[in-house]
Amino acid sequence: MVTRSCRGISRSGFTPVRVLHVYKAYLPENFTGVPRVIWEISECLASKGVKSDVLCLARAPSRHPVKTGSHFTHQVRQMLEIASTGLSFSVLGKFSSLLRSADVVHYHFPWPLADLMHVAIRPEIPSLVTYHSDVVNQRYLLHLYRPLMHRFLRSVDHVVATSPQYVSTSSVLQAYAEKTSVIPIGLREREEPPFSLVTKWRELVGKDFFLFVGAPRYYKGVPFLLDAASASGLPVVLIGDGELPWKFRRSIPGNVKVIGRVSDADREALLSLCRAFVLPSHLRSEAFGVALLEAARASRAMISCEIGTGTSYVNVNGETGLIVAPRDADGLAKAMSSLACDPDLAARLGRQARIRFESLFRAEKMGEAYLKIYRMLRGRRGSQAGGRQFSGGSEVFSLRDHAARASAGDVDSAA
Repeated sequence: MVTRSCRGISRSGFTPVRVLHVYKAYLPENFTGVPRVIWEISECLASKGVKSDVLCLARAPSRHPVKTGSHFTHQVRQMLEIASTGLSFSVLGKFSSLLRSADVVHYHFPWPLADLMHVAIRPEIPSLVTYHSDVVNQRYLLHLYRPLMHRFLRSVDHVVATSPQYVSTSSVLQAYAEKTSVIPIGLREREEPPFSLVTKWRELVGKDFFLFVGAPRYYKGVPFLLDAASASGLPVVLIGDGELPWKFRRSIPGNVKVIGRVSDADREALLSLCRAFVLPSHLRSEAFGVALLEAARASRAMISCEIGTGTSYVNVNGETGLIVAPRDADGLAKAMSSLACDPDLAARLGRQARIRFESLFRAEKMGEAYLKIYRMLRGRRGSQAGGRQFSGGSEVFSLRDHAARASAGDVDSAA
């Protein structure tokens, strides 16, 4: 794991802040999606004097805090899981204990148990929540959960969304426009893969293939990518955690290579070799697409679907890649074929993807933006953040500000 500090953030002139992050999963058991975002924030801000702790569930928890880079993880045993929601009988006590030494509590949504803990304990310290995704796949349970969810969101001091697209398309976020701002997810710089590793993978899988990275979850759209690969005959490489369900594995065409979990260095080597990156996710559960960020960081053109989320904030149609309709295997095949037949176009889109990454999605920008909010909340301890707007090291603005900018044509729109 990378443990170097986040460069570009000065150590001078800071006032220490103690932040407690709360989410259902974290390192060392989980380093995907939301846990990775928490890690980036915590590590980036360590050089600014922010002391971060993370409360999470684990199947085999440590009895003692786990040193994770420059911060600590506090694990509580997960007793059971219902509808993708980890539950624990002892987490309430641990949460209450950790609050005593925190200045700000930072929730990461969705995790209904965190909502319940907040409502039950009513922390006296300021709170914010990063709204990573709507609740998408549990529509029937959502009717039962909705009252708790809104009570929780009403009571936190500030809400952060990760893209303008998501705040524009989420009915839940629209209800909290006065206290919602946008901070895009950011990543630190990639480490160039060793030449020997690139050579190894070139011998194994070739080059100029179309790369997919991620677990084959229900919203990832892998069946549509397999159909597109079959229709186009173009080489496709799938890497990531988890095995494809049997019904998918039976229909894998010969031009698709399925690889399991790989190291960060292996992933970067494969990104260096691919023609373009494909993220065929077709549901709003794909709220941002960190894998797209990794591709943009590596100067690779991208293909994604228009689902009204942050994927179309990272990948801008015609500028950094191509965007097609969701659940459209033919559309994916045509987009892949256009980049396969025009390497100059793929290279140009990749260069522009890198420029956009440097402008909007660096970890330093994300860290500076959260630091401003942490300091503001601590400075107004015990008060409501309301519709306070923020400015500074990242693209951070209120929903009302976003609406005004969109009407003026200044905000990137989904293609």
